[in-house]
Amino acid sequence: MISDFSSEEKNGFYKAVFSRRDVRSHFISKPIDEMVLSKILNAAHHAPSVGFSQPWNFILIKNVETRTRVKASFEKERIHSSTLVDDPKRSKYLSLRLEGIQDSAVNICITYDPSKFGPFVIGRTSIPETGIYSVCCAIQNLWLAARAEGIGVGWVSILSNDDLKRILDIPEHVVPVAYLCLGHVSKFAEKPDLESAGWLPRLGLKDVVFYEKWNNANDPSWKQIREMIISNLDYA
Repeated sequence: MISDFSSEEKNGFYKAVFSRRDVRSHFISKPIDEMVLSKILNAAHHAPSVGFSQPWNFILIKNVETRTRVKASFEKERIHSSTLVDDPKRSKYLSLRLEGIQDSAVNICITYDPSKFGPFVIGRTSIPETGIYSVCCAIQNLWLAARAEGIGVGWVSILSNDDLKRILDIPEHVVPVAYLCLGHVSKFAEKPDLESAGWLPRLGLKDVVFYEKWNNANDPSWKQIREMIISNLDYA
């Protein structure tokens, strides 16, 4: 087996994966070094993309007034979404801290532009959603790079894209995919906040792996890896 990564480098990668957190409540008032921020953005920009289309853009936001308007959109959407569940789930949902818009050092809106390089993109003709998927790859790159640099990231998805387009002057054909809060943190939590809060449990790997066909969880040709997965090995 050929690998360009040393054991130490591999361990560093897996540490970033398993210790990455969606940060909402542990931001501290310390600016992000601009060299560090540029490295994080460059990692995001080197994500894979369908047809090498690189369909992302990154809008960096520090302005307090802009953040206040985004926070107002969050509050409106949070109240609206709370009406979709009944108590006691509703009360628990409203008690959760779900954003760090004004506490983080930098906000970033990551967008998808389907018009980059023209209408024909290799690999996007059969599955148009691969453009959005490519942006999600960039987001994951950003998140892991930020964790490696000791920078917390929180994804605020309780927002109106129509509001974001108005606030950030985003063209009609461009889609806001993620609104992220970045900053130094007092700590990285041991577990994701929603897992610690008991909102949902973490599924075991054995619960999400099928073999050869949908919902086939027992196939003799995959016996060895199946046994390893069932043994519930935890690499975190």
